[in-house]
Amino acid sequence: MPEKLHVFETSQALGERLAQDILTRIVAKGEAPFLLGCPAGRSLRSTYEALARLAAQQAADLSRLVIVMMDDYVTRDEAGRYSFLSDTDPTTCLHFAEYELRRPINAGLAPALHIRGENIWFPDPMDPAAFDARIAQAGGIDLFLLASGASDGHVAFNPQGSPRNSISRVIRLAEATRQDNVVTDPAFGSASRVPEFGVSVGIATIADLTRSAVLVLIGADKQTALRRIMAATAYDPDWPSTVIWDCADARVYADSPAAGARA
Repeated sequence: MPEKLHVFETSQALGERLAQDILTRIVAKGEAPFLLGCPAGRSLRSTYEALARLAAQQAADLSRLVIVMMDDYVTRDEAGRYSFLSDTDPTTCLHFAEYELRRPINAGLAPALHIRGENIWFPDPMDPAAFDARIAQAGGIDLFLLASGASDGHVAFNPQGSPRNSISRVIRLAEATRQDNVVTDPAFGSASRVPEFGVSVGIATIADLTRSAVLVLIGADKQTALRRIMAATAYDPDWPSTVIWDCADARVYADSPAAGARA
């Protein structure tokens, strides 16, 4: 049975390993598009930084890479219509995808090798279920990178109690999720300034439309999350990031602070 938990001395070592795995998989896919599920936030930063560096070193062709973003904040108007915040707002995943993913990675590549702007996908807050159909029509996500909330195990914006069959939808953010997001992005200042709603992939979107998944845990504040995840054998709605165990080819990567006594 393959080892499911992999512990790395540092987040940089973890990021290096995972970034090289991503590039190897993209090459192996050949001429077909490669769908990479990506969270914003701090857990995957070392991976994204290593991906930019290694892609430049290897002159990797990322023109067929499709970055499938998991979620983003939305607002609701008086008529009940949802819309994204401005992409100039640095707290949004729209901003993260452009300025911490696409542009830094493209900076070291020749233009013909660039990640294309149209290959950054987000669920539409006015028709979120269409996101699942779009992913399915593209053949599914080749590799989904996941992260876990420290205090409640949320994955994307899926809170505790999220049904296993949930698909992409607009979610009212749980208070614990909003608190965690202040840690992720201190620019908010307080949980009261974190938007109340978000559009997010669902649990079934992750588990059923993914060929391979890696859940990444960085930092000592993720020790509880790691314990809860490794104690599970299948999806537990009380800790949504346990969805990893319902994914094909599932692995958990942790740095030594997150692993604690396991390291």
